Amino acid sequence: MSTEKKKNKTILSGIQPSGHLCIGNYVGALKNWVDLQYEYNSIFLVVDLHAITVRQTPSELRKQCLSFLAQYIACGIDPDTSTMVMQSHVSQHAELSWVLSTLTSMGELNRMTQFKDKSKRHSQNINAGLFTYPVLMAADILLYQADVVPVGADQKQHLELARDLAQRFNSRYSPTFSVPEPYIPKSGARVMSLQNPMKKMSKSDDNLNNLIALLDPPDVITRKIKRAVTDSGTDIRYDEVSRPGLANLISLYSSLSGMDIPTVENHFAGKQYSVLKKDLADLIVETLIPIQETYHSIIQDKDYLESILFNGANTAKYLARRTMSKVYRKVGFVVPKKEK
Repeated sequence: MSTEKKKNKTILSGIQPSGHLCIGNYVGALKNWVDLQYEYNSIFLVVDLHAITVRQTPSELRKQCLSFLAQYIACGIDPDTSTMVMQSHVSQHAELSWVLSTLTSMGELNRMTQFKDKSKRHSQNINAGLFTYPVLMAADILLYQADVVPVGADQKQHLELARDLAQRFNSRYSPTFSVPEPYIPKSGARVMSLQNPMKKMSKSDDNLNNLIALLDPPDVITRKIKRAVTDSGTDIRYDEVSRPGLANLISLYSSLSGMDIPTVENHFAGKQYSVLKKDLADLIVETLIPIQETYHSIIQDKDYLESILFNGANTAKYLARRTMSKVYRKVGFVVPKKEK
């Protein structure tokens, strides 16, 4: 598909402002967003409504939201090219979520594996929002008539629900929603936990030794990589099954260097694990320093960040109102006339 044709399509993605944006988010999402923003009409969300399914300290959540926005920009998301939106600034997210919830069966939500996982982690706060989270996620996507949604393995179920709800609404009433397609990146491996390589690296992990945060200073990055789990072998060879820790480091080096995995293996042939770890730490530091410098130069400029959110909300509200006007008419609501 040509870039010109892609530019007529909308791509949408978002990250919940909890924990620490990490190298896994960069490799798996943000790095791809930077390239995709020039090929599609791009909308990138900070999904703060989703964040409150887990108990938050209000002042910290506000800080996190602005920090995540600044990190998006520092990673290369261009405010003049992409629309960046704070989810709570557009009330239609919640409005559409309610309408879609009336089309969603309890059985569909009961099958969502993320609800089961999060219920175990937050057993003292298993709330209805946590259960209906996938419906709000579907609303995020369908509200802007997104054609393409980048998804990781843990979000495929949610995108399938969004597709089902779009088709269900279109069938029951009439064509209204674009049915979103998943975007599977050509490159960008799934980054695993440094201490438990059988588990995906998570920005919300309580053990910060499991992740490399985008804002970690160089000495912390070096220490975390040095302590990363490998195995008792001696040769640097990629094997996800029997040597997952080493495979994770090789994969991360490949993603950041642009070398394919066989080239990385050849590059480190005959060398010790310590050499791979040192070179990987240096590569991560080299990748993150310009991001950190940009971040620190804009995070204190609250007016600048709020202006981006103001512009993003205006663009998003225009699109959202168009969708909700159609939705409300089709479900049978009396839509008020525009004020003169």
